[in-house]
Amino acid sequence: MPPEPPQDSERQASDPNQAFFRTDHLTEELRTRTVRSSAVTISAQGLKFVITMGSTVILARLLSPDDYGLIGMVTVVTGFVQLFKDLGLAEATIQQEEITHRQVSTLFWINVGFSLGIALVVALLAPVVAWFYREPRLISITLVLATTFIFSGLAVQHQALLRRQMAFAVLAKIEIAALLVGVLIAQGTAFYGAGYWALVYMQLASALVYVLGAWLACRWKPGVPRWTPDLWPMLSFGGNLTGFRGLNYFSRNFDNVLIGRVWGAGELGLYSKAYQLLLLPINQINGPVYSVVLSTLSRLQQDPERYRRVYFKAVLGITTLGMPLVAFLFATAEQVIELLLGQTWMGVVPIFQFLMPAAFVATFTISMGWVYQSLGRVDRQFRWGIFSSGINVITFLVSVRWGAVGVAAAYGVLQPILLAIEVVYCYRGTHLSPVELLQTLAKPGFAALGAAALLVGFNRSVALPLPPWLNLGLEALLYGGLYLALWLTIPGGRKTLVELLQVTQDLKRKP
Repeated sequence: MPPEPPQDSERQASDPNQAFFRTDHLTEELRTRTVRSSAVTISAQGLKFVITMGSTVILARLLSPDDYGLIGMVTVVTGFVQLFKDLGLAEATIQQEEITHRQVSTLFWINVGFSLGIALVVALLAPVVAWFYREPRLISITLVLATTFIFSGLAVQHQALLRRQMAFAVLAKIEIAALLVGVLIAQGTAFYGAGYWALVYMQLASALVYVLGAWLACRWKPGVPRWTPDLWPMLSFGGNLTGFRGLNYFSRNFDNVLIGRVWGAGELGLYSKAYQLLLLPINQINGPVYSVVLSTLSRLQQDPERYRRVYFKAVLGITTLGMPLVAFLFATAEQVIELLLGQTWMGVVPIFQFLMPAAFVATFTISMGWVYQSLGRVDRQFRWGIFSSGINVITFLVSVRWGAVGVAAAYGVLQPILLAIEVVYCYRGTHLSPVELLQTLAKPGFAALGAAALLVGFNRSVALPLPPWLNLGLEALLYGGLYLALWLTIPGGRKTLVELLQVTQDLKRKP
């Protein structure tokens, strides 16, 4: 008798691609995987920051401001288009509880086709960019940089599969390798007189190394695309997420456009520098952790109790680190601005302080994105984006008459109110509770704000005749001691702090 054809389960077991799609094994030791992945990504972020800053110091001595200006002109276009490079389909692959080779293959070719389309659009815009800036050299720069979108499209699904498997250590190595190669090529070509082309080569080399690294790390090979109805939910997911990102980008940059238009470059320079300094420490924490927690929560969609525990633990973790950073910057705003930027930038201080409430709640706003995306509710996220973007734009239009300080004050007051509304809207229909969120935020919020108030009082009563850098260092140590002491005085604070510190044990364990 001829052998019976293999059943579906047997085909899947013999298919090597299944290793990239299965996620059931990840739920074992999930806490350890999450903690280790977060530590890896934050460490990688720090290393990339150091490499970037070191490269900037070297390249600034090899290139002129004009060289950087030319690339900056093109970046205005490519930076916006970058928002739409993957159509949100990477997150769609990560979020799906079950996924097949056929689905990912079709998404891969959609990404490739769309990236080719983006590259073509950017290339066609090259003469427009050159005409707008009256700079013919921008044509060739734009044409070359357009090819980086093609490389990005080739890597989207491979990167998504690695994130789905929580292979964040592998992704960190790829990102660092791509950055290092790009930086070394830029420095070498700049040394031999390449000028602004050195910065073009850096982006091109980094994109190429990244796609090669992703394909080597994830040996999945895309098959022939085939359209089926089960792709509609994934495309809808990606479309809603992309729409939200576009709206968010517009509303977050409309204040800069208005201030620059109404008040000019000087006022805009103060505002943008204050905003940049505030977001820098937050982004170093939230940026790397975002992908890790999203992957973790996506694996727990069908386990509400574990999902809730992991979610609020993650919120507690990022706010325990982020809230004291923001509160300390508020308490020492004058010293920080003077030390980092100098006396000529002291106009940044009031803007910096008025933006603080928005920055304080921004330490955990990414947790709304975790819920929307991990539970496949991005249609609600898109609708929220329409509402919040409209409110932001109206607020900016009204407050711009009072300059950068007026915009900062209005934005700082508005964001906590909007976030309170969003929490109720986001949690509706889930197993998460706004009350439990408040309970989670109470400890780090009280300790961070309390320590800031005590530090301000100390500074007003005691003036130490020390160099600014030493004085700020001592204030940081004092603030850290006050923050820890207040944590320990909160009912249940000692127990919660011990639980947070126990994550170091997870770093020593192999999942």
